[in-house]
Amino acid sequence: MAYREYPVPKALRRHVQCVWRLQAPPHGPQNIFADGRCEVILHFGEPPSAWSAEHGWQRQAPLLFAAQHRGAIRLASEHRLDCVGIRLRPSASAAIAASRLAELRDRIVDLSTLTAEFATALGAGAVRFTVDPADPEFWALLEAQLSSHPIDGRIEAAVATLESKAGQISVAATAAAAAMSIRALQTRFLECVGLSVKEFARILRLQALIRSLDERSEPLSQLAAEAGFSDQPHATRELRRLTGSTPALLRQSLQQNRDGEDALRLAAAFIRGYD
Repeated sequence: MAYREYPVPKALRRHVQCVWRLQAPPHGPQNIFADGRCEVILHFGEPPSAWSAEHGWQRQAPLLFAAQHRGAIRLASEHRLDCVGIRLRPSASAAIAASRLAELRDRIVDLSTLTAEFATALGAGAVRFTVDPADPEFWALLEAQLSSHPIDGRIEAAVATLESKAGQISVAATAAAAAMSIRALQTRFLECVGLSVKEFARILRLQALIRSLDERSEPLSQLAAEAGFSDQPHATRELRRLTGSTPALLRQSLQQNRDGEDALRLAAAFIRGYD
């Protein structure tokens, strides 16, 4: 498997965190964990199937918009994966879905249903990116589509505050840092990010715990406390909801994954930012 993240030009940095490329062999069911980011994803080969409680396993479209998720995304592929993803900044989440962002929460949709013109252009642009990641036409395409979407500086500040505290800050303190009332922050944050403030903070705390489980060997109770959970059972409940696994099993799987092909191979690559 090969996974790599590419930095973006200065003009796009308020909108895009990175562009990534993933090439992977066929795989059975794997969970991808929510990270508080929306993504645009283009598959060059046969797309994987995604699981939902409502529809079961369904083949994904070649060009996708993955909205904010509060739980794990479950994927399986019978064919080799080859895809490019555009990971948006949290405060730029509405640059693609606009006013539909909040209603798309926990969903992955065909990009053409949101913006057909951009989807068509991106298909050709992403091919150029795979040949040359510095291709100016690809980056100009992204800039034309995304930079026209205004970023609310107050929400950008709120996101930065939440991220700097790894989600361990109250809604009231976040609102104060963004110079907004609590009610205004809650309303505008959902519109711009696609999650409530509390949901986003919860994901940040869980992501911090997952990274600690991947990188460190201290007791689970210590890592849970550092990540802002009241106790280990609280962390276990929240982590099971996000990942489908307990902290002990997740740590074991992540550590084993460093040398093998297991059910967390894709998740581990996204967590670490590399294969």
